[in-house]
Amino acid sequence: MLQIGNAILSLDIIEKEFCCDISKCKGACCVAGDSGAPVTVEEAQLIEDLYPNFEVYLSEANKAEVVKQGFSVVDSDGDLVTPIVGNNECVYTFVDDHGITKCAIERAYLEKKITFRKPVSCHLFPIRITSYKKFDAVNYQQLDICKPGRICGRSEGLPMYKFLKEPLERKYGPEWYAELTYAVKNFPKP
Repeated sequence: MLQIGNAILSLDIIEKEFCCDISKCKGACCVAGDSGAPVTVEEAQLIEDLYPNFEVYLSEANKAEVVKQGFSVVDSDGDLVTPIVGNNECVYTFVDDHGITKCAIERAYLEKKITFRKPVSCHLFPIRITSYKKFDAVNYQQLDICKPGRICGRSEGLPMYKFLKEPLERKYGPEWYAELTYAVKNFPKP
């Protein structure tokens, strides 16, 4: 374990290599699972406020689910999450012309229609953060759907924390990330 500020990181985040290979996984992280993506109360409100800007990318079925379920829901674990369609697909997804599932919120962001990229939990995936009163537990959620990302990361020699620099800085700030890189550089090797 490595502590930077109030975040306690699993060593997997600095030792494991990862680089998302969406052409191989086809956006499975937006589809797999029995619950939606974790969101903060603030993110849930942003999604609701910005919905008209990305609704156009959603299928009629997904739009109907938003009307039925709302912009966010509380799952069986008591966590605030994005709604899902059926038993797994995030309601805010669409499938592109190459058969890749993508985020409609992020599409609107990339097209400069909104300034909110997507929930930070999605941006950080496959890192998952559990917040406690005094610290955040920052862990790597190793799933089979991300096997192409592990293969790509090894071939690129890209540590997970470097691949996820942007979302880690978004969550904790650039100074925090600088501390992380300093700690990694000076971390004792076995």
